[in-house]
Amino acid sequence: MASAKFYGTGRRKQSIARVYLVPGTGKITINKRDIDEYFGLDTLKVIVRQPLVATETDGKFDVLVNVHGGGYTGQAGAIRHGVARALLQADNEYRPVLKSAGYLTRDPRMKERKKYGLKAARRAPQFSKR
Repeated sequence: MASAKFYGTGRRKQSIARVYLVPGTGKITINKRDIDEYFGLDTLKVIVRQPLVATETDGKFDVLVNVHGGGYTGQAGAIRHGVARALLQADNEYRPVLKSAGYLTRDPRMKERKKYGLKAARRAPQFSKR
């Protein structure tokens, strides 16, 4: 592994994450803020670290992330996708581990559009006999 930046783009719902992996101590920086400062929930921090834990590279790379759009959950998923893609750039031998765990697959689930005559995507107005 050459001492370089490895890049991966991650997407989830409306979020897009640009992820850079730099050989380092395992520090994760999201939008110039530390991961503990950016994400309040521990589950979101775990989601972000999943590809690093699966490939046993948790303390080997510093993760630099620019993420925008969507909410916190979508952003965490986008970062996970980006980290997995960047790890492939770093070493292609991580592919079977990441693929079997499902971290390389772009989650296609999106918000369903609102339909006319309804209050939301599937929520119908309250029924009244009279």
